[in-house]
Amino acid sequence: MSTLEQKKFPIGQFEKPNYICDIELDKYMKVIKIFPERLKDLIEDFTDDQLDTPYREGGWTVRQLINHIADSHINSFIRFKLALTEDNPTIKPYDEAKWAELQDSISMPVKPAMRMIKGTHQRWHVLLKTLTNKQFERTFHHPENNQDYDLRYYLAFYAWHCHHHFAHIENLKKEKGW
Repeated sequence: MSTLEQKKFPIGQFEKPNYICDIELDKYMKVIKIFPERLKDLIEDFTDDQLDTPYREGGWTVRQLINHIADSHINSFIRFKLALTEDNPTIKPYDEAKWAELQDSISMPVKPAMRMIKGTHQRWHVLLKTLTNKQFERTFHHPENNQDYDLRYYLAFYAWHCHHHFAHIENLKKEKGW
């Protein structure tokens, strides 16, 4: 793997599990529960200059990553709720790269995004803990990929997403000696 690929995917690309048992589901739910606190602990002492440092050349800044996480996880939470309340709804994709270039992602303090992440994850975790195995089989349709995703798969993906972006920031912090 090239250095650029390693920086883009520090924990590797997401690999769809063949089967997700209840033990794995519990692990993924725990990731959703503890992620906001882990992220807060990782960045709480960052200065504005550190927040405005890209995690790799040509990549987003830490500030943009934090705002992306808020945007992405809110969208995911909504997709869960749509799948639970509608029959295989078609979700609305969004251009995450363009969202990351908007002023709220580039220039705002990260505290509002961190509050959003904390609140979204608290609600998401409560929702997840109430789901039955049958509910985890519910699906939504992603029109960009022309594919249906069940909630087991989607939870696995978002647990990976938490680790993926955490590793971006953690690796930058180590590389810079912060």
